[in-house]
Amino acid sequence: MNKARLRQKYKALRQQLTEEQIDQFSIDIANQLLKLAIWDYNVYHLFLTIESQKEIQTEFILNILSGKDKNIAISKSNFESNTLTNYLLSDNTTLKLNQYNIPEPVSGIEIPNHNIDVVFIPLLAFDLKGNRVGYGKGFYDNFLSNCRPDTVKIGLSFFEAEAEIKDAYEGDIALDYCVTPDKVYKF
Repeated sequence: MNKARLRQKYKALRQQLTEEQIDQFSIDIANQLLKLAIWDYNVYHLFLTIESQKEIQTEFILNILSGKDKNIAISKSNFESNTLTNYLLSDNTTLKLNQYNIPEPVSGIEIPNHNIDVVFIPLLAFDLKGNRVGYGKGFYDNFLSNCRPDTVKIGLSFFEAEAEIKDAYEGDIALDYCVTPDKVYKF
């Protein structure tokens, strides 16, 4: 299937999920993450949940990171350049919903992309090669292309892998892992 059809399919599947399912799947994903050997790093980028898109509740991962005393980077979107600027999440961070209902920091200490060790990536679909489909604006491709080559890229998905994304191309940055409620995929 191509990216456009996958976007349509998985947005529809997400909309069918209940709040209880989203919470349980999100807890299951957080528990699957604990099986990975990724917890010795220092700086972790975590997306904040867009409730209206029925995204994974990342608060469970946030709690794990906080409990392990890790530095957490959260992003602010620039819709003119389709880029993300990362800020250190602290007790003093004020969050505000932008025009697309994305929670973002108002201000804070900026963290350069090359300082980020692990990136948790929102997505709609992924395939068995680690290709991913997001919302189609290229925010994460732009962001990941400016991270170090050894930055660990972890997709989070409520659903299992597709066999193949037909129109994946060289500029797409593949995942190292994708974690679902039932499985960890390694690429």
